[in-house]
Amino acid sequence: MNEPIEPLSSEAKLKAPETAELTRRTLLMKLGFLLNGVVLAAIATPVIRYLLGPVRRKGDYNSWVALGPVGSFPEGQTRMATYKNPYSHPWDGGTATIPCWVRRLQQTEFQVFAINCAHLGCPVRWFPQSELFMCPCHGGVYYADGSRASGPPTRGLFQYQHKITGDILMINAGQMPTLSNQASLRQGKIPCPGTEKSTIG
Repeated sequence: MNEPIEPLSSEAKLKAPETAELTRRTLLMKLGFLLNGVVLAAIATPVIRYLLGPVRRKGDYNSWVALGPVGSFPEGQTRMATYKNPYSHPWDGGTATIPCWVRRLQQTEFQVFAINCAHLGCPVRWFPQSELFMCPCHGGVYYADGSRASGPPTRGLFQYQHKITGDILMINAGQMPTLSNQASLRQGKIPCPGTEKSTIG
């Protein structure tokens, strides 16, 4: 025989809805914590990347990149070469490829110029007929050795550090050559390639 079901006491009736409400509240609280954690991670990620970026990029700043075989740059000529920025992302596309001007003076003597004008950074062009670099934006003109000829620039073209490894011309391409990373504050030292004398001492 089936035993009769005892009716719920008044205390049990009060506890049942309270337990259900407590469970719902706990679930919503956990969901709220989860959403807050996602938002916090989304905000903190770029901040942490910004703070740790210089440490991660330190190796890229000291990157030597090949421009090509020495034989591809004839003596007495200035030619354009390109390299891929060592600190780039897949979505950079064509902007990761950077041009520069290579001038070969003698067998192992080179000058590698940044393509940017020292005035406001417009790309300069080489004119072999006049043996001058000219900036189309504001009329800056540079001699074949990169020194300033005329126009608004106050200095010559910036130059990359370079070396020859085997038969390959290499440049230090981790940073664009600028006053900020080429200046030397030691007395009697030429602070930047392209300047004719030290500005200190």
